[in-house]
Amino acid sequence: MALQWFPGHMHKALKEIKEALDKVDILIEVLDARIPYSSENPEIAKIRGDKPCLKILNKYDLADPEITARWQAHLESERGVTTITTSSDKPAESKQIMQIIRRICADKDASVKAINAMITGIPNVGKSTLINILAGRVIAKTGNEPAVTKAQQRIRLDNGIVLHDTPGVLWPKLENPHSIYRLASSGAVKNTAMEYDDVGFFAADYLIKAYPELLKQNYKLDEIPDTEIEFLEAAARKRGAIMSGGRVNLHKICEVLLTELQSGKLGRISLETPEMLAREKIEIAEAAAKKAAAKAKRKQRFKDGSATPDRQERKEKRNQKRAEQSARMKKNRGQ
Repeated sequence: MALQWFPGHMHKALKEIKEALDKVDILIEVLDARIPYSSENPEIAKIRGDKPCLKILNKYDLADPEITARWQAHLESERGVTTITTSSDKPAESKQIMQIIRRICADKDASVKAINAMITGIPNVGKSTLINILAGRVIAKTGNEPAVTKAQQRIRLDNGIVLHDTPGVLWPKLENPHSIYRLASSGAVKNTAMEYDDVGFFAADYLIKAYPELLKQNYKLDEIPDTEIEFLEAAARKRGAIMSGGRVNLHKICEVLLTELQSGKLGRISLETPEMLAREKIEIAEAAAKKAAAKAKRKQRFKDGSATPDRQERKEKRNQKRAEQSARMKKNRGQ
């Protein structure tokens, strides 16, 4: 599935983030606790350098708590990274973020100058809601649709911390093809940027393997079928997603599945684990190496010409004619 979601304002925002990063004391990156890797912008990781980073695993109430704990340990193994979980249903816990910022920036906190913190995050990760909780008032516009924030803004909090808000930024190319589907499954992109059926099949395939009991419970199934198409057909009959003639409406049941997944109705579900990503990174590296080798081979074949005897013979004759012509020209110049 091709994900078409990199509008102009995102390109501009990423450029502004790069320019402003040197002026802040700490970077705050809001991640979706269900997809910490796929919601982590690799462009931000490239430009962060040694800047202290607080990674907030938001929407914790929707994610599998055991898997989230493994993600926190994995993320904090990186130098300069601290993590915390937050959720909109427990706003008081989000107040801990300011205490963590002060602890990380202890030297700056002891001075009279304000602590400058930049907050980033992909669209629809809950960044604006989090900002409003920290500010204690409505500062940032919120909405269920991605990409609500369109420009940077500075927010002075009551405790001497200045928050530099940035628009939600996705990136033009994803190295991991699975991340495209995870972003779409979680609702990080607009409905118009994806195909429900395609994403629904991906989500169904993952869920019947990782959370079969939750599916049995929610769709009142005695057994979970082995394949995603069989599951979707069974779920469609339970939910009445049937067209005239008794045919299953796959588009409708995929829409139902994704809506219930994103809202948390299916239960606390994580769409990726650190172990999965370790395997996928190896696969991606192997695929990239294979692609590079094939490209080098094509380039060499183009340079050497075809390996077929007749074309090789014609090439040798051309080279011989060129050599003879060059020799005649040299002889004529010498006369």
